[in-house]
Amino acid sequence: MNNDRCTCRIVHEDKVALARRLALDPAAAQVMGNFFKACADPGRLRILHALLHQEMCVCDLAALLGVSESAVSHQLRLLRTLGLVANRRDGVVLYYRLVPDNLGQLFALAAELCGAAAEAGEAALP
Repeated sequence: MNNDRCTCRIVHEDKVALARRLALDPAAAQVMGNFFKACADPGRLRILHALLHQEMCVCDLAALLGVSESAVSHQLRLLRTLGLVANRRDGVVLYYRLVPDNLGQLFALAAELCGAAAEAGEAALP
């Protein structure tokens, strides 16, 4: 017996109708999916977290992460395309900063949720 499914097939039309009314617009779902895909990479998460506290250049971020400047630049290009970071030039140095002001709230919520899952003894997600 599969514990992940109902034992009988009954469609609750009222629940389906409510879910349809509240459903994400497909375009919004695509944008949100891209956002979460960007955040699914630990290296990108570390870059975003570092930029929560201050703007940094590629060289600084590469030194922090212990990876090549090319690798950091590639990740920053993706994050910039998604609108999560922006840059400014100061002479020969290009500094990156976070664009969303409330991304720190997302990090706090994620830490809280992951902490709750860890405390409950749940296995890490694949």
